[in-house]
Amino acid sequence: MRIALEAQAVRALMRDWFLLCSLSTGTLGSSREARALRQGIQVTIAPVILVVEDDRRLAHVVEMALQNEGYHTIDVSTGQCAITEVRTRNPDLVLLDLGLPDIDGLALLPTIRANSAAPIMIVSGRGDAMQRVRALDSGADDYLMKPFSLPELVARVRAILRSHARVAGGDAITVSFGDYTLDFVARRLLHGEHQVPLSITEFKLLATLARHPDRMVSADTLLKETWGAAYQHKRGYVRVYMHALRRKLESDPSRPQFLVNEPGLGYRLNISGGCRLPSICLIGEVPGA
Repeated sequence: MRIALEAQAVRALMRDWFLLCSLSTGTLGSSREARALRQGIQVTIAPVILVVEDDRRLAHVVEMALQNEGYHTIDVSTGQCAITEVRTRNPDLVLLDLGLPDIDGLALLPTIRANSAAPIMIVSGRGDAMQRVRALDSGADDYLMKPFSLPELVARVRAILRSHARVAGGDAITVSFGDYTLDFVARRLLHGEHQVPLSITEFKLLATLARHPDRMVSADTLLKETWGAAYQHKRGYVRVYMHALRRKLESDPSRPQFLVNEPGLGYRLNISGGCRLPSICLIGEVPGA
């Protein structure tokens, strides 16, 4: 079973590497990210936004507006599909319509919140003040009334992602370790003045560790925050991707200085250079890491 899971993780990692290499060589076309990488310009790892909207025409317009701003989008039209995507794709932001055909959006909010820490923006035609209060009290981070202007939608998306990055990263928007600097807002890793190419998955994994610097984070926590709740027991993914990150960050991956593993406990991003007792500050349940 463990071998099968790690084989799945290796295939996922190879897909990530293919996309990353395709961007850097330009084989995916002439996107802004591809041109920037080819020219050595620092780029942002685009957030993934889940659009939950049963109006197909509106969903297409919203997706096009977000993609034009450089965001990656996932589009679904039902609550059940939204739950599946949240659990398996772990988006960075959810845009949620309340009037879905199978599940009322207000009833869906607690399920999304239980499976993801991503911010949720309600986009709805329901204008009643109590509806807005209920949505915000149920876990939504923002509420945008229909009809709306696309510039306002995009501006709110930028604001909520920026705010969430600061909250997730604490008061600091960057974490430094050795010669590396991880920027939560710009979503990139620098080695000195040069950007280290990371896939979306690698960035999420490293960012999760960086939000708890010098503290042990369980494999189950890393899986939920990086891949989604549906992957919470597939620990082979963490081992495979951690090995890939060490090859990119460590001078000697076999003797890691920054990405430290404590068997049976989890992983730690070492930013202080010192050793701390992992059992005192474990984040998440104790796994068989």
